[in-house]
Order: sequence, then C-alpha cells, then structure tokens
Amino acid sequence: MKQASQAQEYANKQETLKKVFGYDTFREGQEEIIDGILSGRDLLAIMPTGAGKSVCYQLPALLMQGITVVVSPLISLMVDQVKALNEAGVHAAYINSALTEQQVSKALYNAMCGRYKIVYVAPERLETDRFLEFIMNVDVAMITVDEAHCISQWGQDFRPSYLKIARLIERLPKRPVVSAFTATATEMVKEDIMCILGLEDPKVLVTGFDRANLYFEVRHSKDKDAEVMAYVSSHKDESGIIYCATRKNVDKVCRMLQDNGIAATRYHAGLENEERKNNQEDFIYDRMPVIVATNAFGMGIDKSNVRYVLHYNMPQCIENYYQEAGRAGRDGAPAECILLYSPQDVLLNEFLVENKGQNTEFTEEERALIRENDMRRLKAMRFYCATKDCLRSYMLSYFGERGVKARCENCGNCGADYEEKDVTLICKDIICAVQECRGRYGANVIIGTLRGENNAKLRTYGVNRLEHYGAQRGASEILLKNTLEEMLIKGYLSESSDIYRVLRVMPAAQDVSDGKVKVLLKWNGQQDGTKKARASVSAAKGKQQTMLTGKGMALFDRLRKLRMEIAREEKIPPYIVFSDSTLVDMCIRLPFTKSEMLSVNGVGENKYARYGVRFLQCILDYTDAKKEKYYFD
Repeated sequence: MKQASQAQEYANKQETLKKVFGYDTFREGQEEIIDGILSGRDLLAIMPTGAGKSVCYQLPALLMQGITVVVSPLISLMVDQVKALNEAGVHAAYINSALTEQQVSKALYNAMCGRYKIVYVAPERLETDRFLEFIMNVDVAMITVDEAHCISQWGQDFRPSYLKIARLIERLPKRPVVSAFTATATEMVKEDIMCILGLEDPKVLVTGFDRANLYFEVRHSKDKDAEVMAYVSSHKDESGIIYCATRKNVDKVCRMLQDNGIAATRYHAGLENEERKNNQEDFIYDRMPVIVATNAFGMGIDKSNVRYVLHYNMPQCIENYYQEAGRAGRDGAPAECILLYSPQDVLLNEFLVENKGQNTEFTEEERALIRENDMRRLKAMRFYCATKDCLRSYMLSYFGERGVKARCENCGNCGADYEEKDVTLICKDIICAVQECRGRYGANVIIGTLRGENNAKLRTYGVNRLEHYGAQRGASEILLKNTLEEMLIKGYLSESSDIYRVLRVMPAAQDVSDGKVKVLLKWNGQQDGTKKARASVSAAKGKQQTMLTGKGMALFDRLRKLRMEIAREEKIPPYIVFSDSTLVDMCIRLPFTKSEMLSVNGVGENKYARYGVRFLQCILDYTDAKKEKYYFD
C-alpha cells in the first residue's frame, strides 16, 4: 500500500524533477531516456560523467509501481546517492559488503514492507539466499545496471560478477524493465551490453561524450613535481584531484604538497581502511581541498566542485582517463584536465599490464584476451599523448562519435602555436630502416640506427652495417620520435602488442615511399607553443564565478560558509546541501521569498524545507533586501 501512495505522491515527471531534484528543466537526453523507461521499454544510455545519469533512473523509479533495483559495483556511489536521495526526501537503501548481516536483513525487510522505492545492490550479493528470497517476493518494476561496461570483456573494467545480472533477470517471476547506463563505451562494448543483458527491443541513446566545460591538455614534462607544485599553488582556493599510477608516487606527491603548505591528503589501497575512509571524507567534506590518489579513488564520488584533475602519470586507457578526468566540473562550470606525460609512463603501464594479478575468476584464455585488449587500449592512450591534433576530437572519435569538429578551441593542442614541418624524407628513411631490420626491432633501435649512435647494443644487433645507419645523423632524437609516433597514428607503421613493440611497415607506407603522400608534422621545436597555450587558456578560463561582480563574489563566499556550517551540523558533504552552481544562481537571482528561492536551479521543496530559510536570511542580510545586479552579462 505504501508503494502505491508514493507513486501517487509523485504525480508526473516534471513535478518530480522540480519537487525532488530541484530542477526546472531536463538536461540533454534525460527526458527522452525517462520517457523510454516509463513506456516500459528496455534501455541502454551512454552519457558522459556529470550528465545526470542517476536522475534518469531515479526519477522514473519514483513514478513506477514497484521497487527499482540498481546494480552498482561501487560502495561509495551507493552511499553517496542514498544520502542525496534521503536529503531530497526519498527513502532508499543499499546492500553491500559494508553492512553487517543484521543490517542487510533490516534493509531488505523494510524494502519488502514498501519503505524503499530504490534499493542499490552490489553484483556479488545478487545470488545470495537472502537477496534472492527478497527479490522473488516483491514487485520489481525495474532493474538498473550502472557502470554497465563492466559486463563486457572488451571494456576497461570487466567484472565476472556482472554476468550474474542476466541470470537473475531470467529467474524473476515477472520480467521488469531493464535499463543500463555507462559513461564510456566503444561500439564493441555497447553491443556486448545489449547482448549479454538480453535487452529486448531496447531504446539506445548516446547523448554524446563531449564535456564542453572541460579543458584538456597534455604536458610533456621533464619535472613533474615542479609542474604539480606550480599548478596547485596557483589554484589554492580550488578543489582538485591528482592521480598517480603507483602508491609510491601518491605518497611522494602528497608529502611534497604538505611540506609546501598545501592542505592535501592521499588515497590508495595500501592504506588502512580507516585512514582511507577518513582521507576520502576529508576531501568530500572540503576539509582537504586536494587529494592525491591512485585510480582506486573516485568511482561513484559525486563531488560537484572539483575544479581540476591532474594526472601525474599517463593512465592505461582512454576510457579510464576520460572517466577520471570527468570527475572535474560535474557542476557544469569550467574545469581543467591536465596530463603530465613522460615516455617512462608507457614503460610503467606496460609493466602493470604484464603483471596484473592472476584473478581466479578468469580462465587462461580470458586472461590472454584481457591482456591483448589492455595493450590495444594502452596504445590508443599513448597516441593521445603524442597527437598534435585536437585532444577532444581524438577522444570523441575514439568512442565512435560522428560529426566531431576538427578543432574544439578548448584544449592545449588547439591553443598551441604549432608550425607544420615537412617530415616526408625522415618518414622514408624510417620505412627503409624498419625494412632493413626485417621487423625485428622497436622504435629506440630504429631511431638509434638513423642517428648513427655508436653503442654496444646497436653494434651487437649489427645495425651499424645497414645502408641507412646514420641517414638522419643531424636530426634530434625528439624530432625522430615525434615523426615515428605520427607514422604509427596515421597507420604507416604498426607495432606488436607485446612489451617489445616491434615495428612493421604497413601497406599504406608505400604511398609515402613512392612520393605520392607528403607527411606534415605539427612541430614547435622548443615546446614554445605549449607554454603559450597554458598562459592563454589560464587567462581565458578564469574561475567558475567570473560572471559575478565583486559584491556577487562576496555573497557567494558568505553562502559557501553557511553551506559548510550546515554540512558540519548535518554531517553530510557540502555539495549535498547545495552545489557551487546553485550558490552562484542564488547570487544571480537574489531570492527574497520562498517562491523565488524555489526558482533557483537545484532547490527542491524538501531542500527548501531543510535549508531554504537560512539561505534566504543570509541573502537578505547581505543585500538589505535591495535588488541589485551582482553579475556581468
């Protein structure tokens, strides 16, 4: 009976959007997805991080008769989203390994009694006796699969436990609507999701992977520590994440920041659970604005005011990078995603791929397939770091997005001052050297051969006797490396998928050898173009609140202090009270009444009831109840 009354309470999607979530309008794709679910169709939605995926299944769950079960691999996401739903006046629960058996029993009992409309569950719990008893005896309106790419062996985060979802759906007495959501999926992964989950006549919606508010840049840095220190020091008032590939680097970078007076904390699997939990909460609650972490951190963390994500090391794949970088700017305001690259990052990642733990859930054949896929994705990531073309365009094309613009004008490459250098002759020499070596060596040997280097390794290989030994003796090593990477990107060369990366000449190279194709390389010699790009972007981007006047910024700071005060009282993260973008909207609209406050983006009825009066009073006290313009057009 309680479920029926809740369905009546949330009369329609528009009212629910405003009343529960505090928004007047849907974001791109949200309404179409929600309509598809409410019509009873299965659905696959691919939406970038920060595009509002959770609303797409939470809102219809409130309007449907029965319970929605959300399968998610992320404990932090479950906890975060259940907190946010409860703050919005919606009862929800989660079932995962963080709960005791007694707590699990209580949560499932309350769900059976109709207390919860939405229940989050970890995939490992799906086939436990207690959960099966629950799900077989309730009216399941929808099963939602979050992070759906985990079901595919082609995906970057394959989890065998996700295969339990399809088996569970088949066992249910009545088939519910099945919806699947992910932020990153190539065509192969998309097809796997639909096939393995057994989606029936699904509505498939790809809203696009682009996050226009994010600025991307790759810096080829010789001193990463100095780069990080300079960047964080110039963004002291902003919240940021710094990702490192190893625990050792996390500890080193965090210690460096702390020694220089930066309020930073750390997160990796080598820390005790209690310390890891406390450090994560320090970051989420804004007690520590900067966190240095391995990629174990961030999945499901919905912190909306992260203004930058730095990568101290190159990630293993584009999927991981886009997901990690996408934790910046979730509130839609400008944010920066900067990757500090060095060739050693490639060697480190190759080592990590080759030495992955031997997961007993995988067969030998599956492990070989996963390794091959990992190496293929690592190559694409390396090419991202090497390309001089638009970085956003590269990533969107990787995910199969059509009609991508050649230039985004909001990345380091689009802002750089490159010149085009004709490297056709160098390419011809590289092709000849690879052929003379009969496809036995990698890039370093080929480059050493062309430069005529005299060392024991090359003498042992006998390449000093080749016709093209020393053919590019006067060329710099960096120019030859850039040219060779460009040839790999353009498909004139290929390399083996093992750690040796042996080079081979591809058929397309014949046109280069024959002089039918000219190869042009974007080149800045001393990296001057990159430096110019950094300066111009920093000046152009500014901070999120640049639309506010001096008075507007002062009010924003007061509202932010009030938000922190309330967050400490309620023991919840500040962004769950209100996001930065909601506070900015308050400064622009200057609400003096309840109805005016409810028109602010992100203020729903339940949040107004809990916090609205205090924020109204703060605004009235600051403005003396006089409407002024606190923003620039």
